[in-house]
Parts: sequence; structure tokens; C-alpha cells
Amino acid sequence: MKVHWTDTAETHLDDIYTYIARDSKVYALRTVDRITKRSKQISTFPQSGRKVTEYNSERVREVFSGSYRIIYYIKSDQIDIIAVLHEAMNAFHDEQE
Repeated sequence: MKVHWTDTAETHLDDIYTYIARDSKVYALRTVDRITKRSKQISTFPQSGRKVTEYNSERVREVFSGSYRIIYYIKSDQIDIIAVLHEAMNAFHDEQE
């Protein structure tokens, strides 16, 4: 199945690269490359990700790449990557509630 990276997810990747590149452009590129390669698993096995607890939908799932959550939405004709979030963002969100 085709995987589509939404504008939001692409912005997240750009932000991840920019943040890590302040210390190492090589590591930043490797990190973004690892994240984007997870789309192959998602494409082949869309149900392999776990359901996202914040949503009550079988179609919204996530896989992990290191410390990053890749959240995606399964459509009938494609899979939309909707967000790439660092796990530290979850801890911050949980503290705000």
C-alpha cells in the first residue's frame, strides 16, 4: 500500500533534522533516514503498529523508531503518516493534563 507523508509529518522530520544537526548533521541524517525507512514496514504490514491510545480508532496506529513515535492513519487506498513525535513530547503532554 502507498505511504503518504502529510505536510505536518514532513515538518516534524525537518524539525527533527534541524534540532539534531546543531550537534551532528551526520547523525541528524541517519535519524531521519531510520524514521522514513519505517514506512516500508507500515506499507507492507499496516496493522503491525499498535493502536494509538489518544484515539479510539482501529485506523490510527503507531510504530516506533528509536525515541520517535510515527503515527499513521490507514485509509482504503493509502496510509497517511500524520505525525512524528519524540517520546519526551508525550511526557510533557501528560504533565499538562
